[in-house]
Amino acid sequence: MKNIQVLVVDDSAVVRQVLSALLNGAPGIEVLHAVADPLLAMERMRLSWPDVVVLDIEMPRMDGLTFLRKIMADKPVPVVICSSMTADSTQLSVEALSAGAVAVINRPRLNVREYLHGHADELIAAVRMAAGSTPKAAIAPAAKTARPAKPAPAGATRKYGPLPPAPEKFTADAILAPAAGAVSVRTEPLVAIGTSTGGTQALEELLAALPAHAPGIVIVQHMPEKFTAAFAARLDSLCAITVKEAESNDQLRPGLALIAPGGKHMLLRRNGNQYYVDVIDGPLVNRHRPSVDVLFRSVAKCAGANALGVIMTGMGDDGAAGMLEMRKAGARTVAQDEKSCVVYGMPMEAVKLGAVDKIVPLGAIDREIMAQRGGA
Repeated sequence: MKNIQVLVVDDSAVVRQVLSALLNGAPGIEVLHAVADPLLAMERMRLSWPDVVVLDIEMPRMDGLTFLRKIMADKPVPVVICSSMTADSTQLSVEALSAGAVAVINRPRLNVREYLHGHADELIAAVRMAAGSTPKAAIAPAAKTARPAKPAPAGATRKYGPLPPAPEKFTADAILAPAAGAVSVRTEPLVAIGTSTGGTQALEELLAALPAHAPGIVIVQHMPEKFTAAFAARLDSLCAITVKEAESNDQLRPGLALIAPGGKHMLLRRNGNQYYVDVIDGPLVNRHRPSVDVLFRSVAKCAGANALGVIMTGMGDDGAAGMLEMRKAGARTVAQDEKSCVVYGMPMEAVKLGAVDKIVPLGAIDREIMAQRGGA
């Protein structure tokens, strides 16, 4: 097999040297060029196009975020951000992911050589994951919503790539028992969404396309602790619906999307004909917390045929088993198609399991959501 060819763009000679040595030392990875700024990078890219770009943010002549937006608009290529600036600014990390970066790796300003050597496995895993992804150009927010944007507070990040192996891979049984059977009581319709790698950008496109009267939505996006509040705030600034990080006892209602907090599981709960969420601690499920399977199982148990399940771009199989439970409980289930996914892992596993009623491109999922409410 052909080596993964990498372009390193960083103004620090030390970082270029260390990244080049680490990546060249990994089987199947080859550093084509290591350059000091984006203008030099563009010259090298005219000669040989890389499979993956490892990119700093703070650089002379052109900053990394501007360069990222340029290459994603011209010819998308998988980009892994490796920067100390994203460690300082969670908002910058969200902007990079929304602009099309596949992964963000934070590094310190001091002792960077030691840090990179100590986190070599994470870096190599991110490059391998990026090489298997299909990056998508971002859609400008102005093209997606006509309403004035709400001010967005400081934002969030996600370090993608395979998580460290856990001693044991728990299923949703570690959090709650399986659904007992189909739910027949009719209530307000709702939507449950699960996504991971590539989901930052995909959720932005999807939620910004929804009108203010869309059904209530509960979302698990694999993100670490402390970053989902800022990610929700960014989405809220772009969307006609309200988007917020979920808190226990939040009531789900039309026009509201609740995003599970990083580091916590989120479950749906019904009280009469009303739905609420519980945010709880617990073990990693499918090596994730929050877990899509946990959310989907809770939706199967208390909402059944009142729900639509949507599984989107992401690595791994989290959500597949939970979506099958939703389908058995009477819910409609939809998967994002391979062509529009950054990583066709989670949807593929759900399809293989027989959990999916319908496969649609990202740009059609908003219509499936509005059909759940009975129209646009």
